[in-house]
Amino acid sequence: MNLFNLRRQAARAVEAAPAPALADPVDPLSREHLMPAIERAAQVFVRGQGSWLWDSEGRAYLDFTQGNAVNSLGHSPKALVQALSGQAQALINSGAGFHNRGQLKLVNLLCQSTDSDQAYLLNSGAEACEGAIKLARKWGQLHRNGAYHIITASQGTHGRSLGALSASDPLPCNRCEPGLPGFSKVPFNDLPALHAAVDSRTVAIMLEPIQGEAGVIPATQHYLKGVERLCRELGILLILDEVQTGVGRCGALLAEETYGVRADILTLGKGLGGGVPIAALLARGTACCAEAGELEGSHHGNALMSAAGLAVLETVLDSGFLSQVQDAGRHLRDGLSRLAGRYGQGEVRGQGLLWGLELNEPLAAEVVKAALQEGLLLNAPQPNVLRFSPALTVSHGNIDEMLLRLARAFSRVHTAQLSRRREANA
Repeated sequence: MNLFNLRRQAARAVEAAPAPALADPVDPLSREHLMPAIERAAQVFVRGQGSWLWDSEGRAYLDFTQGNAVNSLGHSPKALVQALSGQAQALINSGAGFHNRGQLKLVNLLCQSTDSDQAYLLNSGAEACEGAIKLARKWGQLHRNGAYHIITASQGTHGRSLGALSASDPLPCNRCEPGLPGFSKVPFNDLPALHAAVDSRTVAIMLEPIQGEAGVIPATQHYLKGVERLCRELGILLILDEVQTGVGRCGALLAEETYGVRADILTLGKGLGGGVPIAALLARGTACCAEAGELEGSHHGNALMSAAGLAVLETVLDSGFLSQVQDAGRHLRDGLSRLAGRYGQGEVRGQGLLWGLELNEPLAAEVVKAALQEGLLLNAPQPNVLRFSPALTVSHGNIDEMLLRLARAFSRVHTAQLSRRREANA
């Protein structure tokens, strides 16, 4: 038997096999395979600069959401682009078991500028809040006879991971139940309710200085000062979730500064990376109780995201930057107040460059859609609330342009309402 001939025949048989039919080409921009985690507008954005975005059709949009306060310096700011470009060419991720320069520079600057003792870098605000929960419960084991219970506020939002969701008021995610035990919610801005909820199991009170997803509801000065006093009197921790309010968003590096309070544990996220996913967990005093292995993550504090955080933080700490945020915030607040008066809407509330406009009817989603038609990006955290979180670098001119487009959006919604009423009465 000639084995060589057999091998040649087998090869020819393989070569003769018909090629499989090619599937129809898939549209690279198809949404079919994208998991529906959030409702998205139809536009596909391809470029951004400052306060503006451009979609794949070339249309420009004035962005007053900035990724829900993520793009603190606007889209593709020069300082961030340069920092990322330079770092990507040098080192991206040396691994969680090693230090890198950017990581050390950023944690040192965070601690120095916030008067904190320790900082840890993570990927998201939800992770930072999870870390705060871990840290508080660890502290309870060490200093409060194993206390683990954390009191949070009704309508609070601390993230979408299971632990952070358990600390939140998770109406959109009830199908994720059961959540983790050890949390209770009390009404926001209600000191007596908070007093009544504290017991021997309580290790911490965890709050947002301004409840963003609830409709931009600020804590009152009396309330937050009272919470701090209660924590000091009872020997429990105060955790402030500054994922949305921190890094200059409220006209100060931290919102706690505007209230004159001092938390034991702080969380930062969103704007810290200027669009790059990075967050920070800050601890003070005896709350610095983490040990190696308790907060570890593969991408935590990698060189690339640390470079982004450092570029943003150094910019925000530049002389005069926060004064400009305050000035722009006043201009935005005054313009929204005038517009609300003209169209018979409700109150304007917030701080710095985080504002909510309460509507007199639950038409926020309609206004957001009408604004999109006017080339303006807004969002609606509640059915009757519009939220404004522009770049911290937004100009007075862009604020004025936003107000003109918002006025046209209100007119669109009003016209649509009149049409529906006429049809109903016909």
